[in-house]
Parts: sequence; structure tokens; C-alpha cells
Amino acid sequence: MSLNHFTSQIILPPAKAGEHIVLEADNVSKSYQEGSGAVLHILKGINLTVRSSEKIAIVGASGCGKSTLLHLLGGLDQPTTGHVLIDNQDFAVMSETVRCRVRNKYLGFIYQFHHLLPEFTALENVAMPMFIRGSSIKKAVQRARLLLEKVGMVGRLEHKPPELSGGERQRTAIARALCAEPKCILADEPTGNLDPATAEQVVDVIFKLNRDYHTSLVIVTHDMDLANRMDSIYTIEDGHLTKIK
Repeated sequence: MSLNHFTSQIILPPAKAGEHIVLEADNVSKSYQEGSGAVLHILKGINLTVRSSEKIAIVGASGCGKSTLLHLLGGLDQPTTGHVLIDNQDFAVMSETVRCRVRNKYLGFIYQFHHLLPEFTALENVAMPMFIRGSSIKKAVQRARLLLEKVGMVGRLEHKPPELSGGERQRTAIARALCAEPKCILADEPTGNLDPATAEQVVDVIFKLNRDYHTSLVIVTHDMDLANRMDSIYTIEDGHLTKIK
């Protein structure tokens, strides 16, 4: 059955804010062994707690470990020592199948490059996380349509990524990250590939969805203007995470 068959909309009530801990890094370290046999220590004893609705920026020099930490928080990589807990569940004890299911349920990801599937429309790309979860076509499309409208993509739902501007592709990626109603969004330089005006529009969309749905945000960025709009700012230096705001 065609995705275009379903055109009705649903109204989704915002979630209630609270102090629930969504994501937590407990004494997390990450090391790699180089070809010479030397051990490279990227992250050392990281502790971070992310609560519902909280907005956190992680800043630091290129190569300091920001993206590595984001990958660990998202269960895309495993720490050398320590634990990452998502809704009080330890990624380390999960099979890869369970990890994928948990990521789909609790987390949304936004990258510097949108990673949309070029053969699918904006509507289909946004609905994809719900298809993977096993939601009905009707429910997935209704949710995707609502979010695309919220990010200003009315009239562009049936366009494929090559037909969209850079800002439109990134807004589509944001809607996709929110589609499965995650508890936390992990964003790696979400505005790094955009011009200043478009970047500002994208940031406004991210913050509006944070307010509407009380979704936590953890954003890795070099943009201190963006970082200063967050609730907290952390920096990584010599593998250590330090709160500076």
C-alpha cells in the first residue's frame, strides 16, 4: 500500500517534564592500541548525567574525544572501562540486537551530514525509524507528517533528498531523529555544514522540539554561541570531562 494513501494528521500531546535520568556515563574510559603497540587514552573516567528535558553542550578542540564520547553515549561503541546506562539499562550487557532496539526506542541521532536515504522521500525517511520499530504504516506516516510540518517542511514531504536544500535536508534529519519519540537526541555538529542563517533556523527548530516534547539534547559543537544557549556546557581536555557552565 502506498505511503501517500494516509493523509490524516494526529495531535501528539507533549510529554511531561521531570527529573528522570535518561542517560548516564559512569566512570567511562576509552583507549585504543596503536600499530606500534602504544595505548592511546582518548577518554579518562568520564561521568555525565543527562536528565529529561536537559540541554547539554560538549565542546573542545578537534580530536579531543567529543565524537567518541557521543558514540559511547549512543551505544554505537563500547567503553574500555566503565558503563553507559540508558534509562538505567547497561549497554554493555546487551546483545547487538537488543542494543539496536534500545537505541531505536530511547535515542535519536543528528549528524553534521544528514545521512538521509536518497531513494526515499522526506516523508519516508522520517517515518523509517518507526517502520524499523514495527509500527503500522498509518501511525508512522501520521507521526512523520506532523513532525515535518513542525520543522517547516510543508509542501516538501514528497521530495527526495537531492531535491532539497541543505537546510531542508537537515530539518528532515531532525524530524527523523524525533519520529520514534526518543528520550534523548545526540547531535554531532548539527549545524557545522550549514550557512549561518540556515544554522540559526535549524537550531531554533531543535530547541522548539525540545520545549514541545521535553526531549533531552546532548550536542557536540564548536559553535560557542550555540553552546551558550544550552543549560550546561562541558569541555574535554586531556581525556577529562569538565563542566564549565
